[in-house]
Amino acid sequence: MDIRRRITEIRNSVAAGRYANEASVAQGIVLPLLNDLGWDVFNPQVVAPEYATGGRRVDYALCDPPGKPVVFIEVKQPGNSDGADRQLFEYAFHEGVPMAVLTDGQEWNIYLPAGQGRYEDRRIYKLDLIERDLDECEWRLRRYLAFDAIRSGEAIDNAQKDYKDIRNRREAEATLPIAWRKLVEGPDELLVDLLADQVESLCGYKPDPDTVAGFLTQRIVLDPGGPPRPIRAQRTKKPTDSHTRGPDYGDLPQTGFKIDGNFIKARSAREVLIRVFEHLADRDPTFLERFASLPKHGRRRRYLAQHQAALYPERPDLASEHSHEVRPGWWIGTNVSRAQVEKILQMACGVAGLKYGTDLRVKLD
Repeated sequence: MDIRRRITEIRNSVAAGRYANEASVAQGIVLPLLNDLGWDVFNPQVVAPEYATGGRRVDYALCDPPGKPVVFIEVKQPGNSDGADRQLFEYAFHEGVPMAVLTDGQEWNIYLPAGQGRYEDRRIYKLDLIERDLDECEWRLRRYLAFDAIRSGEAIDNAQKDYKDIRNRREAEATLPIAWRKLVEGPDELLVDLLADQVESLCGYKPDPDTVAGFLTQRIVLDPGGPPRPIRAQRTKKPTDSHTRGPDYGDLPQTGFKIDGNFIKARSAREVLIRVFEHLADRDPTFLERFASLPKHGRRRRYLAQHQAALYPERPDLASEHSHEVRPGWWIGTNVSRAQVEKILQMACGVAGLKYGTDLRVKLD
């Protein structure tokens, strides 16, 4: 019978409650579907019922070549498959069978026993013959269980590929809150730029990077188990624990920096950035060139470049309005927040062979 017609018949029979026990599921659903998928269900060397393994028996073993199991199928009474995956995995591990199926007729759970994690983590697909559309049902059954696909090895390859995709997706989902926290706590310069651009498109005024960074820091609460949520009338408390504070620059009299035993005052964090680069260029004529050659600056910008336009390749307006020529032919971008200034200065210390917070000490506000 055509497999789509078979699935339609199964749906009608399930809805009518015609499968009351495991035997009826096996005879009325599992074997007919296997037959439609190309398996010789009348050959016990190919579709082996009550296959003995480790003193126990699995309902069906699909074998290729004959007598060599490649898929175990455990059949349960409708709605009674909870907890049966442990038993099925024991069977599969004992025989080294690469794929296992747990079904109550309506739901078909496809597993890759050799995978990592909990039993449910090794499930590559849960197919509900009633809930899924006919195209999906047919495609999934053929993808994992068709005789030709099993014989060629394609079915196992498909299962392994799908398992890998699922693992990658789960890992990405688990990492999302961490990535968001890093973006907001930084805050990441790309996030600052995107939010500033959106504000400008709405009101015609582009906010200062520090304003955007302050908004992100003060108006977002990070929920480790989910996405961030806005808060109202709440001020961000400054950390008081010595383990959470940055270097103590309390001995610096005002905004500026201390290097080589000298304190150099500045009017703003951006001026600190400019003056530090000028000072480091005086100390080492190769500093600017070596800093510019760093492979990674910002996501969409260069912090230092020999051409003004190269600072913001996608925003020529920023290049002209927010840059400073620290030395003839060397331009530094100044559309930066305090957090970004500190990041750039840390990179500069790495290039200059200095220890940030010791050899170079800064006060940005």
